[in-house]
Amino acid sequence: MFRRRFTALVATALGTCVLSPAFAQPYPAKPITIVIGSSPGSTTDGLARAIGAEITKAVGQPVIVDSRAGASGGIAAQAVARAAPDGYTLFMTTNTTQAANPHLFKKIAYDPIKDFAPVSLLVKGYMLLVVNPGVKATNVQELIALAKKEPGKLNFGEGSSSARVATELFKQMAGVQLNHVPYKANPPAVIDLVSGQTDLMTVDLTTSLPQVKAGKLRALGVTSPKRTPLVPDVPTLAESGLPGYESGYWNALYAPAATPAPVVNRLNELVHRAMASEGVKRFVEHNGMEVAVSTPDELARFQQAELDRWGRIIKAANIQPE
Repeated sequence: MFRRRFTALVATALGTCVLSPAFAQPYPAKPITIVIGSSPGSTTDGLARAIGAEITKAVGQPVIVDSRAGASGGIAAQAVARAAPDGYTLFMTTNTTQAANPHLFKKIAYDPIKDFAPVSLLVKGYMLLVVNPGVKATNVQELIALAKKEPGKLNFGEGSSSARVATELFKQMAGVQLNHVPYKANPPAVIDLVSGQTDLMTVDLTTSLPQVKAGKLRALGVTSPKRTPLVPDVPTLAESGLPGYESGYWNALYAPAATPAPVVNRLNELVHRAMASEGVKRFVEHNGMEVAVSTPDELARFQQAELDRWGRIIKAANIQPE
């Protein structure tokens, strides 16, 4: 009897050591790296740093943000997918890698579902439909009328999958033809829009709002289900004659697949605490986003729904995978 009890206790202790990084040491016992697929200075970079600072306050371990831009986030995704599943290499990403890329590329070097353990949804963000002031449209309905009057004459720029799909959805629901002009990122696309090289764009508030406030762009509508306090006078596209229109982007945190559940749950706890801090909430609000934390299971279900939804929109837009 004693031997059986002793064996059971040893097995339990060994199981705990396997589940906990650095054996029985409390997690985290060393610095954590958050890999992002965008460049330093981006909204994702800022969010990662804000959350990392709060995690450091809570656990006393440094959080390093590692920018690996390129391949629409694919380089960062692949790096984390191949990392040790110990909770010390994490992936903060957007719908681009986890919902859009599988439909936009014939082949990607990671599986957005199988290669990652969901930790938590972080934020949801929305965009503005903006036009160059030279475009003779002061609201969404005037833009639709102009596009129908001269099919295929207006050009829209985009530097992200979110920006493109948002405009493609607008095209589908409004029944208009627009010419697509791709860019490597949204900031250069906005520069060309301001200069009149393109006519319109659907783009995140962080990038577009300064140009709107400076009078260099005209905001016609916001893609959120309700108006944003950052531009309360700008109506939603849904209330501008496109009922049901909603398009946006989101950020979420993932660990490599096979990361032990206790580690994922501890990360979820730390993330929720960080997202509730005043510093992170200010950053989120300043960038026109909203806090949207979740459980790991909720993120898994949300991501699958988004993967399916983006696939439907991209297929309906007849966008051919590259």
